[in-house]
Amino acid sequence: MEFEGPRPLEASEIRAAAQLWYDGWYEAHLDIVPASLTALRTLDSFHDRLAGARAQVSVMGSVGAPVALCQVNRDELKQLFVAPEARAHGVAAKMIADAEARLDRGLVWLACSVGNDRAARFYEKHGWRNRGVVEIQVDTSEGPYDLGVWRFDKLL
Repeated sequence: MEFEGPRPLEASEIRAAAQLWYDGWYEAHLDIVPASLTALRTLDSFHDRLAGARAQVSVMGSVGAPVALCQVNRDELKQLFVAPEARAHGVAAKMIADAEARLDRGLVWLACSVGNDRAARFYEKHGWRNRGVVEIQVDTSEGPYDLGVWRFDKLL
């Protein structure tokens, strides 16, 4: 199965990409993050975050029906999600390659929820190193939220 992209996220598909992110986030995080954070992760919150960061986001899939997304910001890979139907087709590998090409050169990093073992294995397979648990602030509709995460890094 072939999927188009990676390509920039178009404004017309922010709602569809937000749904992809929302579904993927809940699948990966529902049982491993505090309920107080889960309560803040509404579909509208994902939509608003994507709308504000559209220039940083790449997607795969036909226009209007993204099956994967990644967001980068300078030296940070901020988000990487792949729909179940696109897994095992090389989509995640293409998305991380796209992210790495768009990141600043030097030491780059990403945050992975503690307990998200599938994602951790994927990052390690692609040369990222788990540096242990660190405390970061994640964005929410109610402001920054303190969360312990695994910090991964890679020298590009």
